[in-house]
Amino acid sequence: MTITVPETHLPTEVTLSLGGLTAADVVAVARYDAKVSVAPEALAEVARVRAHVEELAASETPAYGISTGFGALANRHIPQDLRTQLQKSLIRSHAAGMGPAVEREVVRALMLLRAKTLASGRTGVRPVVLETFVKLLNTGITPVVREFGSLGCSGDLAPLSHVALVLMGEGEAVGPDGEMFGGRGQRTTAELLAEHGIEPVTLAEKEGLALVNGTEGMLGMLLMALHDLDSLVKTADVTAALSIDGLMGTDQVFLPELHEPLRPHPGQADSAANMLAVLRDSKIVESHKVGDSRVQDAYSLRCAPQVAGAVRDTISHARTVAERELAAAIDNPVVLPDGRVSSNGNFHGAPVAYVLDFLAIAAADLASIAERRTDRMLDPARSHGLPAFLADDPGVDSGLMIAQYTQAGLVSDLKRLAVPASVDSIPSSAMQEDHVSMGWHAARKLRKAVENLRRVLAIELVTAARAIDLRTAMSDGALVPGPGGAAALEVLRRTVAGPGVDRFMSPELEEADRVLADGELLAAVSAAVGGLR
Repeated sequence: MTITVPETHLPTEVTLSLGGLTAADVVAVARYDAKVSVAPEALAEVARVRAHVEELAASETPAYGISTGFGALANRHIPQDLRTQLQKSLIRSHAAGMGPAVEREVVRALMLLRAKTLASGRTGVRPVVLETFVKLLNTGITPVVREFGSLGCSGDLAPLSHVALVLMGEGEAVGPDGEMFGGRGQRTTAELLAEHGIEPVTLAEKEGLALVNGTEGMLGMLLMALHDLDSLVKTADVTAALSIDGLMGTDQVFLPELHEPLRPHPGQADSAANMLAVLRDSKIVESHKVGDSRVQDAYSLRCAPQVAGAVRDTISHARTVAERELAAAIDNPVVLPDGRVSSNGNFHGAPVAYVLDFLAIAAADLASIAERRTDRMLDPARSHGLPAFLADDPGVDSGLMIAQYTQAGLVSDLKRLAVPASVDSIPSSAMQEDHVSMGWHAARKLRKAVENLRRVLAIELVTAARAIDLRTAMSDGALVPGPGGAAALEVLRRTVAGPGVDRFMSPELEEADRVLADGELLAAVSAAVGGLR
């Protein structure tokens, strides 16, 4: 599940220019179908560079990717009468993915990012190739891209080739109404394009490589993961604060003088400030500031800002890498501003692959500490007066016992997803491509990690809310959370009931997940406390 409610801060139209794109542009087009246009100056530059490529194509001197074969077959000079077939053969053979179709938003992000690179003028394609790419996006036609095929070097070759095949009127695609084209027994992709007034492109010299030699698949998934993690790391601050209320923990460890002046990690200071804000004016916290025999809270409470803050700082580093990659124009060979057509290795996905793996590690640890707080609330030996498993009648009722099992299973899966893909290079192309990044695979597992993290936080939310409600009931209404906690509970209780006898839990956990996914809870808490960092 991704966030499906349109976000008002995202653009509704995106223009491809020589200046590139923003992360918000990519999310807007990928998830919310923002329209795409091409700036006149970009089309003019694309046409100018194409004219130079055509001069090289007419020359008797071989030029890689223009008049030669590709990869390990680069030594063969291809005569002009076979070059159209060369482009078709490249795309058809490279569209060799297998497995389930990847998500629509991933394909749209990949397409937009490759269109951005085409619009840079560094790839040497004709304007019609770029314009047709944009038409596919604006009509809502989505090429079918398969899960497996990319090694994250020479770009995301197979995924981009599946897209390029649709540009040619071949391959598989899904129409804007969800109908599948191009499979066995189905109407052809050429028919789908014709229904929307799109003429298939016959690729000319250089254009096949220009469509497939980029890191756009892994970059698109990185940008969307960062967008989601920005919200989830704030959500983790909120659920941690609610758990601290539920466990009658202290807020004194979150005071600002204990963070940035002593340990200047910016993410830690921001997380501590958020937790302090959510706990502000909590009657539960105030009730045990005097006379409490505990000296310190457990690490999962006391060290919550240190862990969540480290996640924030990892996100910050990953965003720096993503923004650099977003400003790049990746192709091989690339047409330089002075007219040289040069081979290079910029398609290697290592920079992106590393941060995709870093984020999966951070997501796993953030989920792990949340699960420890949940378990603590369910254990009467550690919950400071709460009933076992927060059950209505422990022994008769099991309460949230199995919800925590689900959470533990999610955390275990997250730990497996944290194993890095980027260290697992597998040589290919007759040892020409003898070191690859596996960035696409790092991105695929990060998407699952982000979803699992949100589910873990949803279970912590349900547990902490029930713990707080029980505290309130057990104190005859005296122990209540502050405005931030109250806002969180109010949102959740609109659709998820409070304590009571055992009932079918799965729909309630899924509903809590939805509340987090659509940003409803985070918006309410932020408004109640005057903003979250």
